[in-house]
Amino acid sequence: MELRDIEIFLTLAEELNFTRTAERLHVTQARVSQAIKKQERRIGAALFERNNRHVTLTPIGQRLFDDIQPMYRGLHEGMDRARLAAGGKTGVLRVGSIAVNLDDFRRLFGAFAQDHPECEVQLRHVDFGDPFGRLRAGEIDIQIVWLPVKEPDLTVGPVIYTEPIVLAVGAAHPLASRESVCYEDLVDQTVMGGVRPDYWREALVPVRTPSGHLIRVGPSVSNFQEMIPILATGEAVSPVHAQAARYYARPDIAYVPIRDAPPARWGLIWRTGNETELIRSFARTAHHLNSVGKPADAPAEPTQSTL
Repeated sequence: MELRDIEIFLTLAEELNFTRTAERLHVTQARVSQAIKKQERRIGAALFERNNRHVTLTPIGQRLFDDIQPMYRGLHEGMDRARLAAGGKTGVLRVGSIAVNLDDFRRLFGAFAQDHPECEVQLRHVDFGDPFGRLRAGEIDIQIVWLPVKEPDLTVGPVIYTEPIVLAVGAAHPLASRESVCYEDLVDQTVMGGVRPDYWREALVPVRTPSGHLIRVGPSVSNFQEMIPILATGEAVSPVHAQAARYYARPDIAYVPIRDAPPARWGLIWRTGNETELIRSFARTAHHLNSVGKPADAPAEPTQSTL
Protein backbone atom coordinates (compact mmCIF):
# COMPACT_ATOMS: atom_id res chain seq x y z
CA MET A 1 0.00 0.00 0.00
CA GLU A 2 1.41 3.39 -0.98
CA LEU A 3 2.02 5.93 1.78
CA ARG A 4 -0.33 8.42 0.09
CA ASP A 5 -3.13 5.84 0.08
CA ILE A 6 -2.58 5.23 3.79
CA GLU A 7 -2.76 8.97 4.40
CA ILE A 8 -6.02 9.18 2.46
CA PHE A 9 -7.54 6.33 4.46
CA LEU A 10 -6.51 7.80 7.82
CA THR A 11 -7.74 11.27 6.91
CA LEU A 12 -11.10 9.97 5.69
CA ALA A 13 -11.43 7.93 8.88
CA GLU A 14 -11.01 11.17 10.86
CA GLU A 15 -13.13 13.46 8.69
CA LEU A 16 -15.79 10.93 7.58
CA ASN A 17 -16.39 13.27 4.66
CA PHE A 18 -14.96 12.86 1.16
CA THR A 19 -15.05 16.58 0.36
CA ARG A 20 -13.20 17.67 3.51
CA THR A 21 -10.69 14.85 3.08
CA ALA A 22 -9.92 15.97 -0.47
CA GLU A 23 -9.58 19.61 0.62
CA ARG A 24 -7.35 18.74 3.55
CA LEU A 25 -5.00 16.66 1.39
CA HIS A 26 -5.23 18.92 -1.68
CA VAL A 27 -6.39 16.12 -3.96
CA THR A 28 -9.59 15.49 -5.90
CA GLN A 29 -12.55 13.59 -4.47
CA ALA A 30 -12.07 11.10 -7.29
CA ARG A 31 -8.53 10.43 -6.01
CA VAL A 32 -9.91 9.80 -2.51
CA SER A 33 -12.57 7.39 -3.81
CA GLN A 34 -10.03 5.60 -6.02
CA ALA A 35 -7.62 5.07 -3.10
CA ILE A 36 -10.32 3.71 -0.80
CA LYS A 37 -11.69 1.34 -3.43
CA LYS A 38 -8.18 0.06 -4.14
CA GLN A 39 -7.57 -0.62 -0.45
CA GLU A 40 -10.94 -2.37 -0.09
CA ARG A 41 -10.16 -4.62 -3.06
CA ARG A 42 -6.77 -5.48 -1.59
CA ILE A 43 -8.21 -6.26 1.86
CA GLY A 44 -11.32 -7.98 0.52
CA ALA A 45 -13.81 -6.10 2.68
CA ALA A 46 -15.48 -2.70 2.92
CA LEU A 47 -13.67 -0.15 5.10
CA PHE A 48 -16.44 2.45 5.05
CA GLU A 49 -20.21 2.43 4.90
CA ARG A 50 -21.39 5.32 2.75
CA ASN A 51 -24.70 6.67 1.60
CA ASN A 52 -25.95 10.05 0.44
CA ARG A 53 -25.79 11.54 3.93
CA HIS A 54 -23.22 9.73 6.07
CA VAL A 55 -19.81 8.06 5.93
CA THR A 56 -18.90 5.67 8.76
CA LEU A 57 -16.13 3.19 9.42
CA THR A 58 -16.97 -0.50 9.26
CA PRO A 59 -15.65 -2.70 12.11
CA ILE A 60 -12.82 -3.83 9.81
CA GLY A 61 -12.12 -0.23 8.85
CA GLN A 62 -11.97 0.77 12.52
CA ARG A 63 -9.57 -2.07 13.27
CA LEU A 64 -7.32 -1.03 10.38
CA PHE A 65 -7.36 2.57 11.59
CA ASP A 66 -6.45 1.54 15.14
CA ASP A 67 -3.61 -0.65 13.86
CA ILE A 68 -1.89 1.68 11.41
CA GLN A 69 -2.57 5.16 12.80
CA PRO A 70 0.06 4.89 15.60
CA MET A 71 2.64 3.58 13.10
CA TYR A 72 1.87 6.38 10.64
CA ARG A 73 2.23 8.98 13.39
CA GLY A 74 5.47 7.35 14.54
CA LEU A 75 6.84 7.52 10.99
CA HIS A 76 6.19 11.25 10.80
CA GLU A 77 7.57 11.85 14.27
CA GLY A 78 10.73 10.00 13.31
CA MET A 79 11.16 12.11 10.18
CA ASP A 80 10.50 15.26 12.22
CA ARG A 81 13.14 14.31 14.78
CA ALA A 82 15.68 13.70 12.02
CA ARG A 83 14.86 17.04 10.36
CA LEU A 84 15.08 18.89 13.68
CA ALA A 85 18.42 17.26 14.48
CA ALA A 86 19.76 18.28 11.07
CA GLY A 87 18.79 21.89 11.83
CA GLY A 88 20.31 21.88 15.30
CA LYS A 89 16.96 21.52 17.05
CA THR A 90 16.37 19.05 19.86
CA GLY A 91 12.70 19.63 20.68
CA VAL A 92 9.35 20.60 19.24
CA LEU A 93 6.28 22.25 20.76
CA ARG A 94 3.04 21.81 18.81
CA VAL A 95 0.67 24.70 19.44
CA GLY A 96 -2.95 24.29 18.39
CA SER A 97 -5.28 27.23 17.93
CA ILE A 98 -8.93 27.87 17.17
CA ALA A 99 -8.13 31.58 16.90
CA VAL A 100 -7.33 32.88 13.43
CA ASN A 101 -5.35 35.92 14.63
CA LEU A 102 -2.05 34.12 15.05
CA ASP A 103 -0.23 37.21 13.83
CA ASP A 104 -1.18 38.88 17.13
CA PHE A 105 0.83 36.24 18.97
CA ARG A 106 4.13 36.83 17.17
CA ARG A 107 5.52 38.51 20.28
CA LEU A 108 4.74 35.42 22.34
CA PHE A 109 6.22 33.01 19.80
CA GLY A 110 9.29 35.23 19.36
CA ALA A 111 9.93 35.49 23.10
CA PHE A 112 9.64 31.73 23.54
CA ALA A 113 11.97 31.11 20.58
CA GLN A 114 14.53 33.48 22.09
CA ASP A 115 14.48 31.55 25.37
CA HIS A 116 14.45 28.16 23.63
CA PRO A 117 16.44 28.35 20.37
CA GLU A 118 16.72 24.57 20.45
CA CYS A 119 12.93 24.13 20.17
CA GLU A 120 10.81 24.44 17.02
CA VAL A 121 7.27 25.74 17.44
CA GLN A 122 4.76 24.12 15.08
CA LEU A 123 1.29 25.68 14.66
CA ARG A 124 -1.82 23.59 14.03
CA HIS A 125 -5.43 24.59 13.39
CA VAL A 126 -8.22 23.21 15.59
CA ASP A 127 -11.92 23.23 14.61
CA PHE A 128 -14.35 24.53 17.21
CA GLY A 129 -16.64 21.58 16.44
CA ASP A 130 -14.16 19.35 18.32
CA PRO A 131 -12.17 21.82 20.42
CA PHE A 132 -10.27 19.39 22.64
CA GLY A 133 -10.01 16.31 20.40
CA ARG A 134 -6.57 16.96 18.91
CA LEU A 135 -5.17 17.89 22.32
CA ARG A 136 -6.47 14.70 23.91
CA ALA A 137 -5.26 12.62 20.96
CA GLY A 138 -1.72 13.88 21.49
CA GLU A 139 -1.58 15.63 18.12
CA ILE A 140 -0.78 18.95 19.80
CA ASP A 141 0.90 19.82 23.10
CA ILE A 142 -0.69 23.11 24.11
CA GLN A 143 -3.65 25.04 22.75
CA ILE A 144 -4.97 28.59 22.42
CA VAL A 145 -8.70 28.51 23.09
CA TRP A 146 -11.49 30.74 24.32
CA LEU A 147 -12.45 30.41 27.96
CA PRO A 148 -13.86 29.07 30.18
CA VAL A 149 -12.64 25.50 29.89
CA LYS A 150 -13.97 23.14 32.57
CA GLU A 151 -12.51 19.78 31.53
CA PRO A 152 -11.15 17.70 34.44
CA ASP A 153 -8.25 16.32 32.41
CA LEU A 154 -7.10 19.70 31.09
CA THR A 155 -5.08 22.40 32.84
CA VAL A 156 -6.02 26.03 32.20
CA GLY A 157 -3.04 28.40 32.04
CA PRO A 158 -2.85 32.17 31.74
CA VAL A 159 -5.20 34.39 29.77
CA ILE A 160 -3.25 35.71 26.80
CA TYR A 161 -5.82 37.74 24.86
CA THR A 162 -9.16 39.48 25.29
CA GLU A 163 -11.45 40.91 22.63
CA PRO A 164 -15.07 42.01 22.03
CA ILE A 165 -17.81 39.78 20.67
CA VAL A 166 -19.65 40.92 17.55
CA LEU A 167 -22.60 39.62 15.54
CA ALA A 168 -21.78 38.26 12.08
CA VAL A 169 -24.66 38.71 9.62
CA GLY A 170 -25.14 38.79 5.87
CA ALA A 171 -24.55 42.22 4.36
CA ALA A 172 -28.22 42.40 3.28
CA HIS A 173 -29.54 41.36 6.70
CA PRO A 174 -31.73 43.95 8.51
CA LEU A 175 -29.30 44.00 11.45
CA ALA A 176 -26.30 44.72 9.23
CA SER A 177 -26.97 48.47 9.15
CA ARG A 178 -27.17 48.82 12.95
CA GLU A 179 -24.41 50.59 14.87
CA SER A 180 -24.76 47.89 17.54
CA VAL A 181 -27.13 45.14 18.68
CA CYS A 182 -27.86 43.37 21.97
CA TYR A 183 -28.55 39.73 22.79
CA GLU A 184 -32.26 40.52 22.96
CA ASP A 185 -32.15 41.18 19.20
CA LEU A 186 -31.54 37.44 18.68
CA VAL A 187 -35.12 36.55 19.71
CA ASP A 188 -36.33 36.37 16.10
CA GLN A 189 -33.06 35.13 14.62
CA THR A 190 -31.55 31.71 13.95
CA VAL A 191 -27.99 31.24 15.16
CA MET A 192 -25.58 28.51 14.14
CA GLY A 193 -24.82 25.45 16.27
CA GLY A 194 -22.13 22.81 16.24
CA VAL A 195 -19.89 24.03 19.05
CA ARG A 196 -19.38 21.56 21.90
CA PRO A 197 -19.47 21.27 24.88
CA ASP A 198 -22.57 23.32 25.68
CA TYR A 199 -21.03 25.37 28.50
CA TRP A 200 -18.20 26.38 26.17
CA ARG A 201 -20.57 27.42 23.40
CA GLU A 202 -22.63 29.50 25.82
CA ALA A 203 -19.61 31.70 26.52
CA LEU A 204 -20.09 32.94 22.96
CA VAL A 205 -23.77 32.21 22.20
CA PRO A 206 -26.11 32.09 25.23
CA VAL A 207 -29.02 29.67 25.21
CA ARG A 208 -31.46 32.42 26.19
CA THR A 209 -31.66 36.18 25.92
CA PRO A 210 -31.38 38.27 29.11
CA SER A 211 -35.21 38.37 29.31
CA GLY A 212 -35.38 34.56 29.15
CA HIS A 213 -36.39 33.98 25.52
CA LEU A 214 -34.92 30.84 23.94
CA ILE A 215 -32.47 31.57 21.10
CA ARG A 216 -33.24 29.39 18.08
CA VAL A 217 -30.34 27.20 16.90
CA GLY A 218 -30.04 26.28 13.24
CA PRO A 219 -27.32 24.74 11.04
CA SER A 220 -24.33 23.07 12.71
CA VAL A 221 -20.81 24.03 11.65
CA SER A 222 -17.33 23.12 12.85
CA ASN A 223 -15.21 26.01 11.52
CA PHE A 224 -15.58 29.52 10.16
CA GLN A 225 -15.26 28.47 6.53
CA GLU A 226 -18.50 26.49 6.89
CA MET A 227 -20.18 29.56 8.40
CA ILE A 228 -19.48 31.89 5.46
CA PRO A 229 -22.20 30.75 2.98
CA ILE A 230 -24.79 30.43 5.76
CA LEU A 231 -24.08 33.98 6.91
CA ALA A 232 -23.86 35.44 3.42
CA THR A 233 -27.25 34.09 2.35
CA GLY A 234 -28.96 35.21 5.57
CA GLU A 235 -29.93 31.68 6.60
CA ALA A 236 -28.53 32.31 10.09
CA VAL A 237 -26.48 34.78 12.12
CA SER A 238 -23.82 34.15 14.73
CA PRO A 239 -21.98 35.91 17.53
CA VAL A 240 -18.27 35.64 16.74
CA HIS A 241 -15.03 36.99 18.13
CA ALA A 242 -14.04 40.42 16.83
CA GLN A 243 -10.88 39.01 15.20
CA ALA A 244 -13.15 37.62 12.47
CA ALA A 245 -13.83 41.15 11.21
CA ARG A 246 -10.12 41.52 10.41
CA TYR A 247 -9.30 38.05 9.16
CA TYR A 248 -12.60 37.27 7.41
CA ALA A 249 -13.47 40.70 6.01
CA ARG A 250 -15.87 40.11 3.11
CA PRO A 251 -18.28 42.33 1.16
CA ASP A 252 -21.16 39.92 1.81
CA ILE A 253 -20.74 39.75 5.61
CA ALA A 254 -21.13 42.51 8.20
CA TYR A 255 -19.88 42.51 11.80
CA VAL A 256 -21.99 44.45 14.30
CA PRO A 257 -20.85 45.07 17.91
CA ILE A 258 -22.93 43.33 20.61
CA ARG A 259 -23.09 45.99 23.30
CA ASP A 260 -24.11 43.74 26.20
CA ALA A 261 -21.62 40.92 25.44
CA PRO A 262 -18.81 40.57 27.99
CA PRO A 263 -15.26 40.55 26.58
CA ALA A 264 -14.12 37.16 25.33
CA ARG A 265 -11.03 35.71 27.01
CA TRP A 266 -8.50 33.46 25.28
CA GLY A 267 -6.06 31.34 27.24
CA LEU A 268 -3.70 28.38 27.12
CA ILE A 269 -4.73 24.83 27.97
CA TRP A 270 -2.90 21.51 27.98
CA ARG A 271 -3.40 17.92 29.11
CA THR A 272 -2.61 17.73 32.81
CA GLY A 273 -1.05 14.30 32.45
CA ASN A 274 1.15 15.43 29.57
CA GLU A 275 2.67 18.54 31.16
CA THR A 276 6.32 19.06 30.22
CA GLU A 277 8.94 21.68 30.95
CA LEU A 278 8.47 23.13 27.43
CA ILE A 279 4.73 23.52 28.07
CA ARG A 280 5.37 25.17 31.42
CA SER A 281 7.96 27.46 29.88
CA PHE A 282 5.63 28.52 27.07
CA ALA A 283 2.91 29.33 29.62
CA ARG A 284 5.40 31.25 31.80
CA THR A 285 6.45 33.29 28.79
CA ALA A 286 2.81 34.16 28.05
CA HIS A 287 2.21 35.08 31.68
CA HIS A 288 5.32 37.27 31.79
CA LEU A 289 4.42 39.14 28.60
CA ASN A 290 0.97 39.94 30.01
CA SER A 291 2.57 41.16 33.22
CA VAL A 292 4.95 43.61 31.54
CA GLY A 293 2.76 44.85 28.71
CA LYS A 294 -0.57 44.42 26.93
CA PRO A 295 -1.14 44.33 23.16
CA ALA A 296 -2.69 47.61 22.10
CA ASP A 297 -5.50 46.01 20.12
CA ALA A 298 -6.21 43.18 22.55
CA PRO A 299 -5.60 44.00 26.23
CA ALA A 300 -4.85 40.91 28.26
CA GLU A 301 -6.29 40.30 31.70
CA PRO A 302 -4.57 38.93 34.80
CA THR A 303 -5.41 35.35 35.61
CA GLN A 304 -4.94 32.80 38.30
CA SER A 305 -2.32 30.63 36.66
CA THR A 306 -1.30 27.13 37.53
CA LEU A 307 2.36 28.09 37.07
